[in-house]
Amino acid sequence: MSFEFLISLRYLRAKRKHGFISINTFISIAGVMLGVMAMMVVLAVMTGFETDIKSKILGMNAHIRVMSRTGKMAQYTDTLSQIEAMEGIRAAAPFVHAQIMLRSGSQASGAILKGVDPVRAAQVLDLEKSALPNDFKALITVKQHRTDKGSASPPGVILGKELARILVVDLGDELFAISPIGASLTPFGTRVPHMKRLKVVGLFDSGMYDYDTSFAFVSLASAQQLLRLGTSVHGIEVKVDDIYRADEISKQILNTLSPGYWTQDWMQMNKNFFSALKLEKTVMFIILVLIILVAAFNIISTLIMMVMEKTKDIAILKSMGATAKSIMKIFMVEGLIIGSLGTTLGLVGGGIICFVLKRYEFVKLPSDVYYISTLPVRVQILDVILVAASAIAITFLATLYPSYQASRLEPVSAIRYE
Repeated sequence: MSFEFLISLRYLRAKRKHGFISINTFISIAGVMLGVMAMMVVLAVMTGFETDIKSKILGMNAHIRVMSRTGKMAQYTDTLSQIEAMEGIRAAAPFVHAQIMLRSGSQASGAILKGVDPVRAAQVLDLEKSALPNDFKALITVKQHRTDKGSASPPGVILGKELARILVVDLGDELFAISPIGASLTPFGTRVPHMKRLKVVGLFDSGMYDYDTSFAFVSLASAQQLLRLGTSVHGIEVKVDDIYRADEISKQILNTLSPGYWTQDWMQMNKNFFSALKLEKTVMFIILVLIILVAAFNIISTLIMMVMEKTKDIAILKSMGATAKSIMKIFMVEGLIIGSLGTTLGLVGGGIICFVLKRYEFVKLPSDVYYISTLPVRVQILDVILVAASAIAITFLATLYPSYQASRLEPVSAIRYE
């Protein structure tokens, strides 16, 4: 053990007559600990929100959408086969997407109609996260009934729970889908929107209010009939093996297909949303750094007081041959010990709080305000490293000025006035 480190440890354990310095040391350690703890917990919660939202968005949307610049794909089966044969693509499915009006009795609401192939869509969308596994089977069942000439059952529709609440419908109820696209011309020269009767065969609760109030799923054939598309579709949804290569794979799809197509990956579709989350996380990190800066000023005051109290000791050390560099090192090591102890205790305390929040979920959130019922927590190693490095760096910078002042002390002047 170097004598600088040994002296630093002794200075941290102040004598009884200098007990205030020892108390101030504990306060400095506690300040760093609380700052690190708060930063770790907040970043874990912010990361949990981002991960949870990303999971829900990817549950309701494909990783890549391939669409035609003309708005419709007439011969989409060949394009579908080309896309499925590409490397890195797990599955692909055609879809129809349009805005319609849903009416049930005296209630009406705008909605986004999405026509899907129930079998292929189950391979593309993450049904467990979007709460749709059994409902897509219901669409398949209704579709099979419709192929039976003796069945008069209307096509099935799956609604978000919030949309069903607005329309005052439940499972088994019927409603009308009204589309201005493909409106029929009456003998009087006016156009009447196309209307189709649907039966509610499923409800889903994705946890995202915007989706639950606007989406309505029907079979691909039902959507094509309502929108007068014939055998055409609006595009193809693609699921990839690595979601973070979606941008790269979308470019490969464009290079493979003939001109006239365009693609959109999940990051482009939700760019503004994820940018806002990233900005919010960065701002929270900067704000919480201020807590550690407050603790750093406390470290500065502790070291300055210690330099004043140890003026005689510094003069004696210099008289015995200690260099200015060694004196500076003594107080720098002392400050780093305070910062390291505070950071370590803060990381341990933050980790315990994050574990308790994730394990017992005792912090409840109002589900009618937030899209989740409990506080999401996700600790990332990079966030822990960032917090620890920031705390150590700030406390190290806090030691420079007091250490430099101690190294400049003249032994003759100090001993004379002592």
